[in-house]
Amino acid sequence: MSEAYAARLTTTQPLVNVRPILRNVYLYMALGMAVTTIVAYITVETHALQAVLRQAPFVIWIIFIGQLLMVGTLSLRIFQLSFGAAMGIFLVYAALNGFTLSSIAQTYDVGTIVPAFLTAAGLFLAMTIVGTLTTLDLTRVGTFAIMGVIGLILAMLVNVFVRSSGLDLIISLIGVGIFTALTASDTQKIVRWSTDPQIAAGGEAVVGRLSVLGALMLYLDFLNLFLFLLRIFGRRN
Repeated sequence: MSEAYAARLTTTQPLVNVRPILRNVYLYMALGMAVTTIVAYITVETHALQAVLRQAPFVIWIIFIGQLLMVGTLSLRIFQLSFGAAMGIFLVYAALNGFTLSSIAQTYDVGTIVPAFLTAAGLFLAMTIVGTLTTLDLTRVGTFAIMGVIGLILAMLVNVFVRSSGLDLIISLIGVGIFTALTASDTQKIVRWSTDPQIAAGGEAVVGRLSVLGALMLYLDFLNLFLFLLRIFGRRN
């Protein structure tokens, strides 16, 4: 089933008539963001959780590996999961992000976090409009962006040892560009799902699963866009 859908997703042309799957994607994405924010706030306000973050680095590695497995499961096994299982994995992933990213509150002040968030929201909104309305095929853009993510990860690993502030700035700027492009590309992909009659014919189960997958895609795009902008804005302090 997944192969048939994948073939359709690469050939269906984008339309402006967006069906409920796109609304579901943004609803679930907003829910994921809310879970991340709430868990981050609870973690900041709970000394025991803060102690775990500071004194038990192995826990962070366990969470990181678990998150990779969750993203891989949702991305590669979405059609083998029930809607409830897919949504549960997505929300647990969002909650774990809230726990690990709570350190942002200790690293950056409000004067850095708010402008970074607003800039990320503005770029995300602009690329969402582009991805929804453009008649250009952004598939190739998305492919190059994914390749760029791989290069970005390698560069970040190198900079762990080099510790170059200049390289860090370059990585952050490239990261903003990559995830801005991915936002437009992923949005167009979701619009194509929304207007694909074969997906609609698959019933609520298929629509629900793809809605969760789309929410994960845009959640990751926005979160990474925000984090790279935060690194750029934080250099002013």
